Amino acid sequence: MASDTPGPTVWPALRYDNAKAAIAFLVDAFGFEATLVVPAEGDRDVPHAELRWPLGGGVMLGSRSFTEDGHDAFETGITSIYVVTDEPDALFARATGAGAELVRGLADEDYGSRGFTVKDPEGNLWSFGTYRGTL
Repeated sequence: MASDTPGPTVWPALRYDNAKAAIAFLVDAFGFEATLVVPAEGDRDVPHAELRWPLGGGVMLGSRSFTEDGHDAFETGITSIYVVTDEPDALFARATGAGAELVRGLADEDYGSRGFTVKDPEGNLWSFGTYRGTL
């Protein structure tokens, strides 16, 4: 991110039945960096976590069992997120090697992107590609 570019102001938010396992998966399989994990009592509860993407941006997530502010109102496993990567082939190998369920294999698109789509263990779709958008 350029020095004159503001930090991320859009943060997709996800809920997981097992947020601790989801954080470990997103870090191991995709390369997110866990920058904040707020623990709660119990073995799996995480009221709030922030994971940053090395190229900029990130996601917030938490345990579905945490009900403050109504964040438990939406189901788990219904989100689709696109993430920019400069190394789709290496990330594809990493993600599938870590057990991400393949949805769409590594492919070159007619609009110039190279990427793929996988599911995390709770069913969220994660698409990774070189397309950076038009903003």
